[in-house]
Amino acid sequence: MTTTSSYRIQGATGEWEVVIGLEVHAQITTQSKLFSGAATAFGAEPNTQVSLVDAAMPGMLPVPNRECIAQAVRTGMALNAQINRYSRFDRKNYFYADLPQGYQISQLYHPIVGEGEIEVTLDEKNPESARKTIGIERLHVEQDAGKLMHDQHPTRSYVDLNRSGVALMEIVSRPDMRSPAEAGAYLRKLRTILRYVGSCDGNMEEGSMRADVNVSVRRPGEELGTRTETKNVNSVRFVMAAIEQEASRQVDVLESGGRIIQETRLFDPDKMETRSMRSKEDAHDYRYFPDPDLLPLELEDAFLEECRASLPELPDAKRHRYENALGLSAYNAAVLTAEAETARWFEALVAESAKAAGKSEADVAKAAANWLLSELFGALNRLGKTLDTSPVNPAQGAELLGLIADGTISGTIAKQVFEIMLDTGDPAGKIVEERGLKQTSDTGAIDAAVAKILADNADKVEQYKAGKEALFGFFVGQTMKAMQGKANPQVVNEVLRKALG
Repeated sequence: MTTTSSYRIQGATGEWEVVIGLEVHAQITTQSKLFSGAATAFGAEPNTQVSLVDAAMPGMLPVPNRECIAQAVRTGMALNAQINRYSRFDRKNYFYADLPQGYQISQLYHPIVGEGEIEVTLDEKNPESARKTIGIERLHVEQDAGKLMHDQHPTRSYVDLNRSGVALMEIVSRPDMRSPAEAGAYLRKLRTILRYVGSCDGNMEEGSMRADVNVSVRRPGEELGTRTETKNVNSVRFVMAAIEQEASRQVDVLESGGRIIQETRLFDPDKMETRSMRSKEDAHDYRYFPDPDLLPLELEDAFLEECRASLPELPDAKRHRYENALGLSAYNAAVLTAEAETARWFEALVAESAKAAGKSEADVAKAAANWLLSELFGALNRLGKTLDTSPVNPAQGAELLGLIADGTISGTIAKQVFEIMLDTGDPAGKIVEERGLKQTSDTGAIDAAVAKILADNADKVEQYKAGKEALFGFFVGQTMKAMQGKANPQVVNEVLRKALG
């Protein structure tokens, strides 16, 4: 089911609709830059990862990095996009202190990837009922510029060329989004796909993924308005805030009789506002022309097959498999596949659980999902840790789940054991054995506990027999308390039903 957002801005003169497109710059995951062998590691000392090509020394010629091209093609395939067998690099000419060549090598007229699409979920609680398909216009490969540092000297700006020549994918959406929420869903889904593919780590805080936000407003159903572009927004939350603030600003301008100027703007996250940076350039202002130092890219069938064969199972396919083959709820499947790391951890947990129990993965998947999403995630949030730094690994989690499944411990005792595992790193079996936490199914001991509880609560027994069946839960709770949580709940229920008639 495809839905359209009903998001509107209520102006003084009526409703306004927001039209949004995103240009996402994603740093390609490789060990070296697009046209040189210089390293790309984050956090290096300024100007320590700069080759002669990056610094634009005379006579230096660019050589395309094959892995960068492969990553772009793999990403295009994951976006269900057209892969162009022929593409070409162009020079985008402009002069700035952090651009040594005086031009950026990009792709304007013949990008490597054409039209594609992404399906997003607008309501995580009800993922099947709120979906929308957002078009991808193109994906092209380009090199990044360097970075100006304005906080190193009171009167001068310094230049760091470590990022100069770093390989980027620019992924341009269609103007299909109609609310900040849709833009946020699109950006999150795109980041998820890039991480699954491994073509970008999606770390917006470190600058390896950032978005230029195109926003215009119009009366519902009318022609598109004049758009502005808010540059280099570096978080999903800030993208949504920038859209909201810029759209409201445009409505205020139009309703006061002004006009929107096509321009480039910046988002100030401290003041939560956009401000003008410069008038928006058109393509002709950059004097594009084919780069004379680079031959066109012509992709062969074997290369394309190699790229396709290396793709992992993608999030939508994985989500459908979790629902259909493993029997998970749509919500749990959506949460488990939202991040590649979560899906990998879950699958390792399921595989270990199935192996230990001698069952199929479908038999153990629901219990594994519920424990991961509630118990483990809750503990990690409390400890300020992630799955990568979890004190408990999938094999240890599977051992704990196995002890619950075979009746060795109850769910209540399992919570206690899990806390000890987090503190000590010891396996569940060792903790249960050393601390005497095994669940008892000894009907003699349970019979005795039940008899005492019923004798001590004769009034409640009479109320139960008179029709107040909700008291059964009271008797169960008292029995479990008397048995220090070690009684098998199923046996407790059976004994109580027999004793209460």
